[in-house]
Amino acid sequence: MKKKILQFYAHSKENETFDKWQTIEDHLKGVAYLSEQFGKEFSSDKFAKISGCFHDLGKYSQEFQNRLINNGEKVDHATAGAQFIYERYGHQFGKLMSYVIAGHHSGLPNGNENETSDLKNRLKKTVCEYRTNIDTKYEQLEITNEDFPFKNLDIVDGFDLSFFIRMVFSCVVDADFLDTERFMDTEKSENRKGYLPLNKLREKLDSHLRKLVDKKKNINIIRNRILQNCLTAADSKRGCFSLTVPTGGGKTFSSLAFALKHAIKNNQRRIIYVIPYTNIIEQNAEVMRSILGDDAVIEHHSNIDPSKEHYRSKLASENWDAPIIVTTNVQFFESLFAYRGSRCRKLHNIANSIVIFDEAQMLPVDLLKPCLRTLTALTKCYNTSIVLCTATQPFLEKNKQLKEGLTDVKEIITEPQKLYNDLKRVKVNILKERVATEVLAEKLRKHEKVLCIVSTKKLAFELFDKISDLSNVYHLSSLMCPVHRSEIIKQIKADLKDKETCRVISTQLIEAGVDIDFPIVYRAIAGIDSIAQAAGRCNREGKLSTGIVNVFFPENGTPPGFLRKSAETAEIVLGHHLNALSLESVEEYFKRLYQDSDLDKFNIIQELNSCASDLDFSFRLVAQRFQMIRNDTKTLIIPWGEEGEKRVDALRSCFNETKDIIRNLQRYTIQIHPHSLEKIKDNFEIIKDEYWVLNKMKIYSKETGLILETETNYETIIV
Repeated sequence: MKKKILQFYAHSKENETFDKWQTIEDHLKGVAYLSEQFGKEFSSDKFAKISGCFHDLGKYSQEFQNRLINNGEKVDHATAGAQFIYERYGHQFGKLMSYVIAGHHSGLPNGNENETSDLKNRLKKTVCEYRTNIDTKYEQLEITNEDFPFKNLDIVDGFDLSFFIRMVFSCVVDADFLDTERFMDTEKSENRKGYLPLNKLREKLDSHLRKLVDKKKNINIIRNRILQNCLTAADSKRGCFSLTVPTGGGKTFSSLAFALKHAIKNNQRRIIYVIPYTNIIEQNAEVMRSILGDDAVIEHHSNIDPSKEHYRSKLASENWDAPIIVTTNVQFFESLFAYRGSRCRKLHNIANSIVIFDEAQMLPVDLLKPCLRTLTALTKCYNTSIVLCTATQPFLEKNKQLKEGLTDVKEIITEPQKLYNDLKRVKVNILKERVATEVLAEKLRKHEKVLCIVSTKKLAFELFDKISDLSNVYHLSSLMCPVHRSEIIKQIKADLKDKETCRVISTQLIEAGVDIDFPIVYRAIAGIDSIAQAAGRCNREGKLSTGIVNVFFPENGTPPGFLRKSAETAEIVLGHHLNALSLESVEEYFKRLYQDSDLDKFNIIQELNSCASDLDFSFRLVAQRFQMIRNDTKTLIIPWGEEGEKRVDALRSCFNETKDIIRNLQRYTIQIHPHSLEKIKDNFEIIKDEYWVLNKMKIYSKETGLILETETNYETIIV
């Protein structure tokens, strides 16, 4: 006969007596309370509270207590709560919450995929006998349609319902983690607190802006006008905004000023900067830290420099509970379509925040519709303000072709066309004849300071090779690890400042926020947004009356795929406009590009909407489909310099957890296709059966990076 248990525990502490353990009642009340607070930010506190209260109901069983006390076998303690909630609240509300509870450890299950782990089978599963007579005040809570956050949507479909489940799921998994941490590791829990409030950060930014020098310079007069437009617009209610500012207009400071004032006025909690490229993140985050302090700005991306991290920043990156988050498109959107708790913990902290999309034109075309539906949901239902910030504003508003487009978008700049005219610093020439590589190289030789941007690593290498006999010639591509590229960019900036000559051949990665200024730029034909980015590296500070951007057509054409499609679209549009970078040219470009593209290539919206009637959502399938980086590349670690060698040695000698070591090696990696990796297999080793490390640096050039003679594919940028 089993011994009757008088007290039930949720968590134990090693070498501590039972009276030091956490009871299930305390844990459920703690999680219910935190979940409720999180859910209040988007008017879903009842759903979150009830889900939190019953998430660990299955721990009220002798089987689970035996596991805790005697280190017994694992027990499925999540299914019991899911079944209880489903029976108590029915097929609609109950099923929505049962997803949350069933998945709070293993991740959101699929609804009905004819597998034992899907929700349908979990709700039928025989579970251990458990106690149900817990606090009746939770069982007595009723839920109605008024408890949904959907009051501002015309219709509520499967996409919106699945998004809602994911947001409530986020509340519960984060609350579960935080309450458990509070019990298990008080010191760690306390380290999550103590960030400066937004009003104090605004005071710091205002102080910095007052100290800016050279206020009489024309460029600074224009930047101040942009800033004033942002401060005026910040008084608006929550919503969707666009900030259309040419490159060099100071939009980082201005958008931050908008966000801080707007957040304080509307009682919003944090500012999230979403940026397409990791090297822009590093640059922008560094600027923000210098003004607001190291502790205020949290970077969350795969390529973060470990020297910029500290204990509190690592904690904040888990759930984005900090005043300012700087992250990537990949991290932001893939988390919003994820099913695992570790990826979803942060989602509830997006609610009631301000999200700024720097370089908004970089939203992925083949996932554009799901992205826009997400932005609509955030602004209409989750009290979030969105700012689309770019020099080339994509045409994202709702129309006949883009029914999922945004509505009620308010432009922050009062006179965008006048601003473009005032900030015009370059002339774009279209060289209509195809240019042979030899001819292009000769053109570059004639300029003392010139930047040439191409779309393939092969062409970048060939051009560099043809002019490398000159002094101060540099090459940049993704065949160089980030640390190596950073060193080269630092040298380029020094040469531009101190030397008479500087010639740079680069793939498009240099367009991603690298703050350099050339008098003349050559750009291989590409999308108009890319041409505008290239123009942003020309006469950036307005030191010349006019900088020159020459757009040319390479003799071997443009690589297939999206690059070719965007280049061909740009070619058509350029034939219609004298000014390649005019607002009209940009608008036509994006309209044509979107009209001719599949904007939901992987049928994500259709998949979610088809599940609405039975609420059988395919969370795991959708997460698999929504991937912003789709390639079959492998990661190769480059032991660049003494520091790189030291970090590789640490990987070799490590016998336990390698997570932090690999994180520290992110800036020493490149992405390489498997067929290319096979051709250099005699030059690398595999450490711990999974990490590829270059061990013969003879095939890694200090000028051009990894030497791959047959490498012909176009540049891949990790976003």
